[in-house]
Amino acid sequence: MRVTMIAPFGIRPKGTLLARMLPLAQALQQRGHIVTIVAPPIHNPADGGTARYAGGVMVVHTATPPIGGLAAAIWHTVALWQWARRTQPDVMHLFKPKGFGGLAVLARGRIPLVVDCDDWEGPGGWNDLLPYPPLAKALFAWQERDLPRRANAVTVVSHTLETLIWAMGVPPERVFYLPNGAPHVETPARSASSQPTIVLYTRFWELDLAEVATALAIIRRSRPDACLVLVGKGERGEEQQLLALAADQGWADMIDYRGWQEPTAIPAILAGADVALAPIRDTLINRARGMAKLVELLAAGLPIVASDVGTARDYLAPDAGLLVPPGDASALAAATLHLLADESARMRLRMAALAAAQRLRWENLAPIAEQAYRYAVAQSVLR
Repeated sequence: MRVTMIAPFGIRPKGTLLARMLPLAQALQQRGHIVTIVAPPIHNPADGGTARYAGGVMVVHTATPPIGGLAAAIWHTVALWQWARRTQPDVMHLFKPKGFGGLAVLARGRIPLVVDCDDWEGPGGWNDLLPYPPLAKALFAWQERDLPRRANAVTVVSHTLETLIWAMGVPPERVFYLPNGAPHVETPARSASSQPTIVLYTRFWELDLAEVATALAIIRRSRPDACLVLVGKGERGEEQQLLALAADQGWADMIDYRGWQEPTAIPAILAGADVALAPIRDTLINRARGMAKLVELLAAGLPIVASDVGTARDYLAPDAGLLVPPGDASALAAATLHLLADESARMRLRMAALAAAQRLRWENLAPIAEQAYRYAVAQSVLR
């Protein structure tokens, strides 16, 4: 089958392509399909007008428009449509029901369409988090509700999104649960250290900073020898707020802040940790998202303490990590201290995490996408 995947933005620096779209495309190609990714060079204009292989998959970035404003939006939309049609697909797979790609697929004609939802984009989601112009917010909210209804099939990263899509009137048999897959990485040998090391690998916006700060203050009092490796950068400088809380509460000296890191640098950082934290707030956007970083932690074989929100239970239950109630700093600290003190418990969780990651390999998930494609093709014939 010829599959054309339409991306919401370029392959750098955002994570959707690298964490979900590209590895799925690679797994499908290994199963005999011909997959092309077509992406607008949003956030990476230098890649505009290029076509190159990434991990064996052809990734086409449409040309960067020489103009701005509304004319640039029309340019991106038309360019995506032209390239997508040029690949002569048997099925189109739109990743994120929004933006230029969402406009381009409206002109697809009779080509079967699968829409992938990996976040909640509208009110209560990214529309509230990012400073989009009001017109863009209105467009994204409309697209998120309209495109799944138009699609022949929908893939979703979480059961929360599955329920939301059903509530839009999409029949359940048209919706396919496709979780995020575990990456294939060369796991470095675990770094030997006499210092207990906790890692928090995050984008910060998903955290309750006060909860995290309180938990870390408790951990610091009980284990003054512990170190926190902090990896990531917030959307709006949230990391600086956490660092300020650490300074105010007297535990700043336990932090080794690494900032944003290239994906290739992450495995070595994770290899030096004894325990990973994944605390998040209980919000609609967090319930809906696929938590790709949590899957990375599983693939690294790390003992994980996570908030029991959204897909965390799907990935970690029953025994691949410790789940704690969201917003409960004492429970977060207690679970972390338990793992720091119990090497045998850490070893059990390491083995369970690796087993869970194996189940989530993309080669094991690709058949779900194939089911969605076959369903979409069959439905397009009937319509």
